[in-house]
Amino acid sequence: MQMSMCRLAVSSFGSLSRQGCHRSPFTRVTPAIRAVIRTAFSESAIWERDYRAETRRKVESWWHPRIQDQWHKEMKEHRLEKKKFYVLSMFPYPSGRLHMGHVRVYTISDTIAHFQRMRGHKVLNPMGWDAFGLPAENAAIERGLDPEHWTKSNIVSMREQLNSLGLCFNWDREVTTCLPDYYKWTQYLFVKLYEAGLAYQKEALVNWDPVDQTVLADEQVDENGCSWRSGALVEQKLLKQWFIKTTNYAKPLLDALADLPEWYGVKGMQANWIGECTGCYFDHVLKLEGKETGEVLAAYTSSPEAVFGAAFVSILPSHRLLHGSSPVGPALHRALNYGKNTLSEVTALNVFTGREVPVIVSAKTEFQGHLDTVIGIPDSSEEDACVARELGVSWEAVLQREGETLTVINSAEFTGQTQEEAFKSITQKAQERNVGGYLTSSKLRDWLISRQRYWGTPIPIVHCSSCGPVPVPVEELPVVLPKVELTGKGSSPLKSAQEWVNCSCPRCKGPAQRETDTMDTFVDSAWYYFRYTDPHNSVRPFDRSVADHWMPVDVYIGGKEHAVMHLYYARFLSHFCKDQGFISHREPFQKLLVQGLIKGQTFRVADSGQYLKKEDIDFTGPEPVLRESEKKLQVSWEKMSKSKHNGVDPEEVVQQYGIDTVRLYILYAAPPEQDILWDVKTDALPGVLRWQSRLWGLVTKLREAREAGETPTPSILNKKERAEARKIWENKNHAIAQVTTHLTEDFLLNAAISRLMGLTNTLSQASPRVVLHSVEFEQALASLCVMAAPMAPHLASELWAGLSQIQNPLNSAQFGNGDVLQQRWPTVDPEYLQTPDTLEVVVRINNKACGSVTVPRQVAQDAEKVRELVLGSPLGMKLLADRVIKKSILSPRTALINFLVED
Repeated sequence: MQMSMCRLAVSSFGSLSRQGCHRSPFTRVTPAIRAVIRTAFSESAIWERDYRAETRRKVESWWHPRIQDQWHKEMKEHRLEKKKFYVLSMFPYPSGRLHMGHVRVYTISDTIAHFQRMRGHKVLNPMGWDAFGLPAENAAIERGLDPEHWTKSNIVSMREQLNSLGLCFNWDREVTTCLPDYYKWTQYLFVKLYEAGLAYQKEALVNWDPVDQTVLADEQVDENGCSWRSGALVEQKLLKQWFIKTTNYAKPLLDALADLPEWYGVKGMQANWIGECTGCYFDHVLKLEGKETGEVLAAYTSSPEAVFGAAFVSILPSHRLLHGSSPVGPALHRALNYGKNTLSEVTALNVFTGREVPVIVSAKTEFQGHLDTVIGIPDSSEEDACVARELGVSWEAVLQREGETLTVINSAEFTGQTQEEAFKSITQKAQERNVGGYLTSSKLRDWLISRQRYWGTPIPIVHCSSCGPVPVPVEELPVVLPKVELTGKGSSPLKSAQEWVNCSCPRCKGPAQRETDTMDTFVDSAWYYFRYTDPHNSVRPFDRSVADHWMPVDVYIGGKEHAVMHLYYARFLSHFCKDQGFISHREPFQKLLVQGLIKGQTFRVADSGQYLKKEDIDFTGPEPVLRESEKKLQVSWEKMSKSKHNGVDPEEVVQQYGIDTVRLYILYAAPPEQDILWDVKTDALPGVLRWQSRLWGLVTKLREAREAGETPTPSILNKKERAEARKIWENKNHAIAQVTTHLTEDFLLNAAISRLMGLTNTLSQASPRVVLHSVEFEQALASLCVMAAPMAPHLASELWAGLSQIQNPLNSAQFGNGDVLQQRWPTVDPEYLQTPDTLEVVVRINNKACGSVTVPRQVAQDAEKVRELVLGSPLGMKLLADRVIKKSILSPRTALINFLVED
């Protein structure tokens, strides 16, 4: 036989095929053919009987580029009939080095992406870089480098590290927030917010980090009053700052949580952070000696239905009006009398009601929540009535009781409405007139986005002495960040770029100056999930039809530390884009999967608290001690950190154990939302190593059985063997149902692996004749390899190559074209769905089998339900009714529950 006659070809998964020859793909490969091709098995094209470390290295080296190439090839296909699936992992800051937290989140997203693609979806699994921010600026200052150069070199390094882990991202959709083609559209969205009246500038007492020389949001200050990044004690400073009026969206954002699936407690955290939206702000124009000052003051009330009965506006002694450059400041200071409510010469004209009331300085040092300005309405507050009487301030009654109903009076066109009707109509009218009325809580503040640093998105505002603040026209965006010399001294480095700062006013063309504050990086990340859908669009941030196709994100994966700020800001921006007509969906994320930390063990000197390196510790005794003095140490588990000497280098771990082992360990060690205590001596790592070897052994067993010479004949199996085959068939279907549920509903990836381990156990116990003659064993093993593929793609690809080339397959149709990641995800057999929906659970007492109990399949994995059913069964009442049960353990792998009881 000559190769040129048959045009031999090798498929991507290593099996031999022909073009133009009628020859089974399972025909034995001759030594002559082996000499000119290399299969997936090894350089010699021989299946190795055992899965050793060297075998693993060969397998991963062979399959790594092929899996990557196949992913990219399939992502370029434009098949409109496929249903979309958008899996998104929070993009990283490009520090230059991956840590194990990165490996965990991206392993989870990669697993889900492969699984959904195998289910027939068109998958979007993008990656990008949250590339602006203080760390790059500080690193550049320390090293005398340009932060752009530093950031871009880190991106190159981290992209290589991600690829080395075998992670399959849509790199053709990569975004980098520090590039002008991205931040042009961040600026565009800011301009749209400004035009909608949602971006504004005002003086405010802010949290100032004296080390990083920048403003911090309240959430960036810890419980000890220190900066979340530098650790410096935060100071209060009065600065003119840019804000985004997120409070206008508080009620819609709160209400929309009800329509979202449970987010691992994050919904509750968001609801608590927003607070009860029972009140609103109304705009007031400040007057001094009867003349308008041009300043607008927003004041809060929890009784908007009674706003026409306002008697005064009250501010705290710490209010910015008393400490800034406001023209009413001196008058308020003259009225200030600590510990007493005092009247000032300043009045406030309520823009909505048209009524003017005095401004008083409160005797209180704080109001409810974060409020510093409130409307005093005596009809709805006895405390406000007392203050008004004390100061001799008059007011008009606006609430009148008629039987069981409160009615509004003396309130213009709202007179005669019930309290509930007036609440709704007054707030709605105020919103329409754009003078307030948006329901929010006393806890929530607007989003402060100004940062007095260089490495961030420039705020596209020009300050003109004639026109005031003017947004840069959209057609002139982006406002490109200029090059400046960073010294680390002072604030707002952009002020030194005078050629850039000095400009013409877009409106009057007169001399003006650019805004020198840059945006908080949370603005960049508030919309990046949109840009991924249309990353190369040069005329708008994203095309609506494209965004509508992919949005909302089906699964969003990231750390729980972003539960409040980032997720809130992203939800706000999405709601705003919906109102602007940019998209159809209001909520950006459907399901949220939060992942816990990976913690390493730390060792500290008890008296000083100093963290120690491993080489400074003696581990030979029963407890670790300081090597030099034998002092006892404080041992704990903490978030991995260089400063705590408890980090693990992902590259070193992968080099030692392999990509698939690390992936399986991360997925198996704990449910995604729980922390992982990184200790290679624990059960998880040896467990996944053993499982990989057992999977390899199963393929080896089937290959050897089929190569022994005897032709497989299912009809010769006896009754006992057919029952054994039936058990395998049932276990296969149960595993498919359970694993599919775990990968689509609860994301308990550890439980999915446990279920696959259970199927592995069943197959490992199969008798030799069942292995050889049953189609059930062959199909179950094929399904097992396919289901393992999203989690361990390199090993599963090799197993599939070996399995699909077995001699005398009983069901060759199941071994479709392509490697394992190109196969369709297995589905439950229709016959299995028609079988009684019950399962026999083996009952053990102190590890001794005592019988079995029938339970519904849908609760078979619910430990508490199974326990109740067993205790309520005749078997349970007979054997356990009078015994003290210390613990019950439901096996995640087999249908078995073990009761540990006192003897």
